[in-house]
Amino acid sequence: MKTSIVTYLVKRFLRFDKEQPFIFLSALLAFLGITLGVMVLLIAMALMNGFDKEFKKKLTIMNYPMTIMPKFYGSVDESLLIDLQIQFPDLSFSPYIQTAIMSRNGSRLEGGYIFGVNFKDEAKVNSVVSEGLKDIQMDKFDVLIGKSLKNEFDLEVGDKLMYLFTHLEPGGLAVTPKIKRFEVKSVFDSGLSAYDKAYSYTTLSSLQAVLGIPSNQYDGIHVFSANPEADILRIKEFLPETVSIKGWWEDNQNFFAALELEKTSLFIVLMLIILIASINIISSLLMTVMNRRGEIALLLSLGTTTIEIKKVFLYLGIVIGIGGILAGVILGMSGMWVLGNFDIVSLPKDVYPTSTLPLDLSLLDFFLIVSGAFVIVVLSAYYPAKKASEVDILTVLRNE
Repeated sequence: MKTSIVTYLVKRFLRFDKEQPFIFLSALLAFLGITLGVMVLLIAMALMNGFDKEFKKKLTIMNYPMTIMPKFYGSVDESLLIDLQIQFPDLSFSPYIQTAIMSRNGSRLEGGYIFGVNFKDEAKVNSVVSEGLKDIQMDKFDVLIGKSLKNEFDLEVGDKLMYLFTHLEPGGLAVTPKIKRFEVKSVFDSGLSAYDKAYSYTTLSSLQAVLGIPSNQYDGIHVFSANPEADILRIKEFLPETVSIKGWWEDNQNFFAALELEKTSLFIVLMLIILIASINIISSLLMTVMNRRGEIALLLSLGTTTIEIKKVFLYLGIVIGIGGILAGVILGMSGMWVLGNFDIVSLPKDVYPTSTLPLDLSLLDFFLIVSGAFVIVVLSAYYPAKKASEVDILTVLRNE
């Protein structure tokens, strides 16, 4: 019987009252505000996670999961490479030589880096290089360039590209930069134009010949691992003190810290939409309490307990809030499906690998959004429910 009274009163107070339309309008605005807040939060968090994951995927490929480098007084040579391959057969290693260059075609110049690599090993640690090579055999003084550089210089496969090296060589009374022409053998496309423009790849022997580096000496070793955070600890224990290793995330800590801070700030700011909407719940319930004081006093005089009255208004606020949350979840999920499957927002293809928005809503974010909205709703409904249970029966009935 008690439950039926509470349920009956909740249904009755939710109906539209012609004499007090503003109460219903205030409740409707609260419902719409919570719906909008939850929907926007879901889509915004999915977008932040999607871009975060996309950047991590691209940076992992182009920056390599791990890189072994010499310290100030150390060296990376072929004997270390062989020892690593024997000690860690589950990992892939690719030795490299790297130098800064200026690429030139006609009057146009572009700065960047050229890597001398063993393409057979490099294809195992870099999927972008592997896809760019296809079945092409790289010979001495052949070069693999990025798609952005190819488009900027209007190059075709088979064209010659001049590189100006930062290493200087004596020439008479002055020093001049080393210059070498390479043949464009193939083109890679990482999806990030900055890397495609700056990075070029040639054979180890080519760069060793240009720079005068012994064939058994390297600038470093790229390492591929499916779980670099764990494997870097294993490799550190094996490496000599003259050599160091770093993970790709160590070079991008500030970038991803900024993304995480932006995500947290966005969550807090958008949660304020729900908080503002909850003020309408408070005002709507307080107006209902003031308008129904006579009925509340009568119910209390007939034996209804203060707990039941409190439950009525608490449930009333929760019904409005949960209705808004459910509607927001439905609209948010629908919006994510539309944005993820249709080309509504076009992304620049030279920066992103897809023209549709990357969306990835984690279960943790979904739980935080829904639970945060529910807590705000409950807290908003509690004060009006408490005021309703404190109605003075004698004073109200005397005035009635």
